[in-house]
Amino acid sequence: MSSYVVSRELLERNIKELKKRAGQVPIWAVIKGDGYGIGALPLAELLHGQGIDHFCVTELREAELLRANGFETESILMLREIRDRETLHCLLDQRAILTVGSLETAAIINDIAAHRSDIAQIHLKVDTGMGRYGFLPDQLDQLQQVYREMKNLAVCGIYTHFNCAFNNEELTRQEFDVFMQVVTALHTAGFETGIAHCCNSSAFLKYPEMHLDGVRLGSALLGRMSFPAGLRPVGYVQTEVEAVRLLPAGHTTGYGALWKAKQDCKIAIIPVGWYHGFQVSCKPDMSRKRDCLRAALSALKGLLKRPAAYVLIKGKKCKVIGAIGMLHCAVEVSHLDCRVGDLVELQINPLHVKGMPIVYKEL
Repeated sequence: MSSYVVSRELLERNIKELKKRAGQVPIWAVIKGDGYGIGALPLAELLHGQGIDHFCVTELREAELLRANGFETESILMLREIRDRETLHCLLDQRAILTVGSLETAAIINDIAAHRSDIAQIHLKVDTGMGRYGFLPDQLDQLQQVYREMKNLAVCGIYTHFNCAFNNEELTRQEFDVFMQVVTALHTAGFETGIAHCCNSSAFLKYPEMHLDGVRLGSALLGRMSFPAGLRPVGYVQTEVEAVRLLPAGHTTGYGALWKAKQDCKIAIIPVGWYHGFQVSCKPDMSRKRDCLRAALSALKGLLKRPAAYVLIKGKKCKVIGAIGMLHCAVEVSHLDCRVGDLVELQINPLHVKGMPIVYKEL
């Protein structure tokens, strides 16, 4: 049976390394997207065991999941700006910290909290370039209105989200300066902003001077960064060889007959395909001319030399041959004493994994 295996040891190693780099700055662990594909609850439990008690979510069900499973006093920050009244009532029931990025949202939450005779804990969101939620930097008067007029809101934090921290230092530093100007202006006006935070995983690793009062880490926990960071991917797919075939020279395998045996050979059939997420990738970013050019060059390179995929069978590297099917792929194993039932390991981004259970275990 195929499963996605999460190594507790590697995950704990990443967490310890990130805590070391954070120093005294609290880590707010982001567990959105079902914990980036490895299970929000088991990830949160392991993080909690490593001393992390601040969490970020993007769905009501994630906050409910934590509260229903023993996370009674931990901080839970809702990163999305929510205006639906029913959802807001439920989030307040879960004692979640809410994001406020506009006067409209502030007024709705304030009204709900007043009718509940409650005080809603909020973090102000400043839009320095992402463009999804947040007060614009020049809307200081509106930010101050939140303090002055919304008596049932308690501002306990302020944050922004960088959009290019992984590849654009100049823009990231500009956004950081703008964010700090807003924070300073509020302080000068006599308002407390609480915890100031701006670093996602990329910014945290690249710009330690921007750590401020807290950092939000998600993909770094899983060791899946787009640049070298000294972290290890924590998961892999484990399955077994389903069949071993001897093919004569000239025989093909897979849809489209893309591969033909040059000589008699031995292949293994692996019960993992594109349905499970094998060799599936996110659509490339085409928002800029250079991104389009990069994608075009990559496609041209793929035409000239088809990129190879590999798996490990009994710890030995084996090349995938032919087109990857929906539920199976073929691997050339002429160099191995390969048998049905032999263990196979292969890499799939956990965000793309489906059709198999997530299993946490020791190495």
